[in-house]
Amino acid sequence: MRIYILDTTLRDGAQGETISFSVEDKLMIAQKLDELGIDYIEGGWPGSNPRDKEFFARARELRLRHAKLTAFGSTRFARNSVDRDPNVRALLEAGTPAISIFGKSWDLHTERALGVTEEENLRMISETVRYLKEHGREVIYDAEHFFDGYKSNPSFALRTLEAAKEAGADVLCLCDTNGGTLPGRLGEIFAEVRKRFDGPLGIHTHNDSDLAVANTLTAVELGATHVQGTINGYGERCGNANLCSIIANLELKMGHTTIGRERLANLTSVARFVAELANLPLRNDQPYVGRSAFAHKGGVHVSAVLKDPATYEHVPPEAVGNRQRVLLSDLSGRSNILYKLKQHGIADRLDERARKELLERIKHLEFLGYELEAAEGTFELLVREALHPGLHFFDVINVEVTTKMLAGKHSRTTASVTVKTQDGIHSATASGHGPVHALDLCLRQCLSSLYPSLADVRLTDYKVRVLEPKKGTAARVRVLIEWSDHRRSWATVGVSDNVIEASWRAMVDALRLELMRLMEVDETIEKAVEDYCWGV
Repeated sequence: MRIYILDTTLRDGAQGETISFSVEDKLMIAQKLDELGIDYIEGGWPGSNPRDKEFFARARELRLRHAKLTAFGSTRFARNSVDRDPNVRALLEAGTPAISIFGKSWDLHTERALGVTEEENLRMISETVRYLKEHGREVIYDAEHFFDGYKSNPSFALRTLEAAKEAGADVLCLCDTNGGTLPGRLGEIFAEVRKRFDGPLGIHTHNDSDLAVANTLTAVELGATHVQGTINGYGERCGNANLCSIIANLELKMGHTTIGRERLANLTSVARFVAELANLPLRNDQPYVGRSAFAHKGGVHVSAVLKDPATYEHVPPEAVGNRQRVLLSDLSGRSNILYKLKQHGIADRLDERARKELLERIKHLEFLGYELEAAEGTFELLVREALHPGLHFFDVINVEVTTKMLAGKHSRTTASVTVKTQDGIHSATASGHGPVHALDLCLRQCLSSLYPSLADVRLTDYKVRVLEPKKGTAARVRVLIEWSDHRRSWATVGVSDNVIEASWRAMVDALRLELMRLMEVDETIEKAVEDYCWGV
């Protein structure tokens, strides 16, 4: 069955805490949603704020190939005639082919929020829908708080749907606006509405009971052909129904057609794109599209997945544009190590004994507080060290860091580093914006003449995690640093009760790893290493 998707990330999703899309953000997201195959893109409420008004003005420049841009608003105000209502006028001026309007379905809201009679509320619904239809728009009627309204006064809730239907609404969308309805009860109410109304029915759920996706799928099972939600479940309070999960479930589990199987592989990239513009990290444990959605840690799990991924993966990760990952920790078994070695193309270069020693080293590091799941660069370094025991590019002889803080002035940090390489002893002193920057400058100066290619390596992210909170400022910390050399990215980790020392360890490991990689293609590095190893 064909299920039509209305994405309200740019309207309802933008109401989530900390989310503030610029007009440029909204235009880029709209284009990306169209490419994904979304049917309706609800761009905002043009009558409520200047930003949404500007968005609809500029959205005329978008070249949408599939989606219908949709303006959102309310029924006319009680004091206004429909042809003179500013909100209704703004909806038409937005120039979108489709318009979604919401009306009150709950007698509590009619009496308390609007302060009108039930009959006046019905007229507000019917007159607004009819007026928009007369102006040639496709109208999606959102029955706000429908399920709560039905529980309170089923007769009145159903009459609001009748008012919209008789006025020509193309879709009647039932909304669980407070997000408090359980799937069983929602299914009973939806089934009753399906008996009374033909034509397209929709579902719009919120996640306040952590049931938005389940409620949406329940409605589809009972005949809903129009589904509303947001990418990554963004939205007010606990968020809206997560379209990433809904679309994947409808396509892969329930046999329906939404964006189409050929576009489903773009789902993960779109989820990450929207998260980036929302300035929010994409949850690792988000189903289907999160980094951990197809990640395996326990040795028993990994052993089984290596034989058949279906043993611990409910769908192929590639179907939604994600990938399988195997994590390394103190819970790892030999299968984890073997998987990672195969991933790096070096499985045949370590024998069984070397693999066992590598596993024990990893477990010991994890016990000390290292986290190799997020620091695959450190793991790669461990593997390469196992492949080339005794390999030295440089040895650190001495490191000093001092920071002076003067009242009313900026702090000043100076570092000194001495290292030994195959061509002698090198020392450097430098001042920087903090100890990490100063140490980085020193180490590069010491190594630049022998290994000039290290200039391409740069820090891109830096995170600190306290490992023993009860010890306060004396606690051990874990520093995770992400790096890039313009070709690839990797992360290294350091642990110590001194944050500077932990940072230094991660920094040194990052450069050692890069040199090991370059050795495979740079004969000058290989020669320098051979000379130095022979000397020590």
